[in-house]
Amino acid sequence: MVVHKKTGQIEHRVFKDIIEYFGDGDVFVINDTKVFPARLYGNKEKTGAKIEVFLLRELNQDLRLWDVLVDPARKIRVGNKLYFGDSDLVAEVIDNTTSRGRTIRFLFDGSDEEFYKTIDSLGETPLLKEYIERKIEAEDRDRYQTIFAKHVGAVAAPTAGMHFTPHLLKRLELRGVDVTPITLHVGLGTFRQVDVEDLTKHKMDSENYDIPQKTVDLVNEALDNKKRVVAVGTTSLKTLESSVTANARLKISKGWTDKFIIPPYDFKIANALISNFHLSESTLLMTVAAFGGYDLVMKAYKEAIKEKYRFFSYGDAMLIL
Repeated sequence: MVVHKKTGQIEHRVFKDIIEYFGDGDVFVINDTKVFPARLYGNKEKTGAKIEVFLLRELNQDLRLWDVLVDPARKIRVGNKLYFGDSDLVAEVIDNTTSRGRTIRFLFDGSDEEFYKTIDSLGETPLLKEYIERKIEAEDRDRYQTIFAKHVGAVAAPTAGMHFTPHLLKRLELRGVDVTPITLHVGLGTFRQVDVEDLTKHKMDSENYDIPQKTVDLVNEALDNKKRVVAVGTTSLKTLESSVTANARLKISKGWTDKFIIPPYDFKIANALISNFHLSESTLLMTVAAFGGYDLVMKAYKEAIKEKYRFFSYGDAMLIL
């Protein structure tokens, strides 16, 4: 679906037609984060109870401290130890963070490389069970990635990028369009439902990001020449808006962002957005509504439902111009 902000026009196209809307000097900003197998299954010491451990983010590499979600949470207390498979991997719970959240320390004698290999071999692709009803398959490790996936650290794929193919990238290149990366390691907080009336009181989880010099140069050149800067996904959009100079240009930056974009919002960098269709009341939909205008985006979503567009991670795309 193509949505035109100025006119309110809505078009129905197929994704490869996207090249018709862009040309020489336009820039696509993609997220090159890579999903790692973040869902582990362990057994509690003494009782042997099976515990699911969802790795959210690494807090300290040297100490092997991680923020995680555990299920069932009622069985897991500070001081408990969890054993994973037949490996030498053991984790100790050292803090409670939320009702399901824990901080754990992995006890592992090997090198960092061996530790991450162990996690990779034991872990399961973290498809969201709310969206995918089937069992996880081995092929999901590759299927649940974009073709841009490079830097490991996400627990969910930046799904707007999943529509791109090498062939489409080549066609964009021939039209003079630059495709350049940022990295934002997507966390589960992105998908958390908002349960407050006042949106300004909703707290987003921090996510680690990196904006390289190459991307800064291409984006700022495009803005100076009044070209399109296309955020491929809300993760790219949020990252771009997290590093803006006083004169509304992008700057090189890395760190953590908990930016939550809701209407009304004055976007400084991106002037076009590619996004999947999201759950109602999600932070993702709120960010899209901030970009496209609430009324127009709601109209587009009603049209998408009527035309039987597919929603969520493996669904269809919307281009807002």
